[in-house]
Amino acid sequence: MTRSLAPDDGRLSHRLQDMTLRGVLWGLRRLPYGTRLALMGRVMARVVGPLSGYRARAEANLALIRPELTATERRERARQVCDNFGRTLIENYSHVEFGARLSGTTPEGPGVAALEEAVSQGRPVIFVTGHFGNFEAPRHVLTQRGLTIGGLYRPMANPQIDAHYRETMTSWGGPVFAQGSRGTMGFARHLKSGGLGTLLFDVMVHEGVPIPFLGRDAMTSLSAAEMAVRFDAAMIPYFGIRQADGVSFRVEVDAPIPHGPPDEMMRAATARLEARIERHPEQWFWVHRRWKQSKR
Repeated sequence: MTRSLAPDDGRLSHRLQDMTLRGVLWGLRRLPYGTRLALMGRVMARVVGPLSGYRARAEANLALIRPELTATERRERARQVCDNFGRTLIENYSHVEFGARLSGTTPEGPGVAALEEAVSQGRPVIFVTGHFGNFEAPRHVLTQRGLTIGGLYRPMANPQIDAHYRETMTSWGGPVFAQGSRGTMGFARHLKSGGLGTLLFDVMVHEGVPIPFLGRDAMTSLSAAEMAVRFDAAMIPYFGIRQADGVSFRVEVDAPIPHGPPDEMMRAATARLEARIERHPEQWFWVHRRWKQSKR
């Protein structure tokens, strides 16, 4: 009897993508740290970004939000965005060397004292941040100061790549939970027990509410604010800002956002992120479909 072949459900393409990424990462990790960052930045900016459509999407978003930029300026800004994207990716896959590079970094800002107070009281903390600079830099720096920080993240579409990317987040920090009912419950239990966790809020979610972001409404999840209120957690924005050398970082920890209506809390968190993007627009991930409209 002849066995019928089921149509490809994506598993073959997932395997090919995973094998390609693993091969690239294997080769890059054999290079000196600074060289691999610079090379991955160039590859993402000049090869992967154009072929994948990332650079075109970044240019389209820049045209939407920054119409005063010329086409040449948008193209250069998009190139810089993809360069930062590539550097961030290989940094997070080089977490041992990345952590070592950050070992001399001292967190700055009014949130540092507030964080120490919350930890001394056993109060939960939700760190909120965006896809800016390298969003794992603050967690590395604070972990090196003795804190255990978990995270809630959006799984990648390719489950094979997601498996080893998740490993990069859990191999050195606290527990990491995938978004979804089960993961959110785990993250909530972590907070309820007095834990610390981080959440990236600058992605489009259909179940969110429209909050102005860089001048246009963007669907934004209220989950971070709702959990902060529910568990009496301090909600503290923090950011890892890449420095001019392309390798080192400044880590800024903001003052906690006061509890109130969740939408107002997320507006405040959005404003903190906007302030960083205004200073370093090339460090935000303009490749996201951030202003895609809700289907509701």
